Amino acid sequence: MAAITPKITQNNFLGKQTLLVISPHADDEAFGCAGTIAKIKDLGGRVYIMILSIGDLKHYDGKNTIVKGTTRRKEFEQTARFLKIDDYDIVLDDAEKHLRLDAIPRRDLISLIEQKSRVALDRIKPTMVALPAISYNQDHCAVFHAGFTACRPHLPKIKHFPSIVLAYDNPTLFWNVEREKFHPNFYVDISNYLNVKLKALSFHKSQLKSRLHHCSLETLETLVKLRGKEISVEAAEAFMCYRFVL
Repeated sequence: MAAITPKITQNNFLGKQTLLVISPHADDEAFGCAGTIAKIKDLGGRVYIMILSIGDLKHYDGKNTIVKGTTRRKEFEQTARFLKIDDYDIVLDDAEKHLRLDAIPRRDLISLIEQKSRVALDRIKPTMVALPAISYNQDHCAVFHAGFTACRPHLPKIKHFPSIVLAYDNPTLFWNVEREKFHPNFYVDISNYLNVKLKALSFHKSQLKSRLHHCSLETLETLVKLRGKEISVEAAEAFMCYRFVL
């Protein structure tokens, strides 16, 4: 008699994952993945976050407001505690490198992602890796390309080989060139985690904009509800899938 294969459901699949979110800056993880992070943790999986850069930054707000890197760190740490992630690493805490990741040799960024970070691929061996989608932001592009290379196929006994490689959404992606446009083909239903996602982002107070701005809580809520409508649920996070191995 043939063996009966257990039914694979969304929940038992996600609950077995180890997710590494690679975030150029503190807040990108919340904009793109907070609902998925909360869902995986709730289902019994593990989640790690790698923040590549935190530093002092003068905001383009007409007031010359300077947000200190220490503020960004505290905001992210609140988010990390709220989402109950397993571990994180803030790799570069340096105002000179913040928003200048594209000036770092790509090989050096790859090495940080592959080996040197406390939550590097070789250390935590994630089954899923979430990268920032390519956009107009130079740091996002630099981190995507370095992370994509770090996730290249290899012999698993020699180099860790994540089965699932994704790029996550961001409210700024509407301003993009056609050849690099974001085309979601992988969704996570976060209908039960919408408020968690909004709360996670709310800790990044220094980065939130007014109601009509595309980087506001109100706009993020609209975006995830729109992504939900694309798959006929209340709310969803959308990703581009570059690899899915079963």
